Amino acid sequence: MGLKFEFLLVAMIIFTSVLTMSTTLKRQHTSPLGEKKELVFTQTAFTEVTTEGSEGVAYGSYGERKEGVLTIRDLKYYDADINLLTADRGRYDASKVHLDGNVSLYRRDGFSYRTEHAVYDRNISVFYATAPFVAEGKSYFLQGDKMAYLLRKKELYASKVRAVVNMEGR
Repeated sequence: MGLKFEFLLVAMIIFTSVLTMSTTLKRQHTSPLGEKKELVFTQTAFTEVTTEGSEGVAYGSYGERKEGVLTIRDLKYYDADINLLTADRGRYDASKVHLDGNVSLYRRDGFSYRTEHAVYDRNISVFYATAPFVAEGKSYFLQGDKMAYLLRKKELYASKVRAVVNMEGR
């Protein structure tokens, strides 16, 4: 009986050794950031810089970059043309910033624009309100369905406009 047990024990050792030596293990990389996320951040400021200097600054309470697209919550942005641009959510896609929820654009001269959805094209400095908007200035109040505001030229193009304009003081 003792000889059969030893033979069985030796056979098990050989089997385990062969199995262990023939098995290859692959190391799996797991990211604490989640799948395919390239960057995750909280309470961060991003400064756009070129060889000429700073182009713009964006602040966010939380954000992530996934597959080349940067998404930011509680976005606050400013540059040479914009005093302050705010939104609940912003998504940077190439040169365009897609804005959703409580979108506000404030110019340095006191004019403001508010909407729920907009796109800001940074290359050509145009703010597109893709939802109903309100625009206010020192002498006017506008409401409309959609608009395109050319920041450098200070020109506003809008559809279905309802306006109140005060011409006093001109």
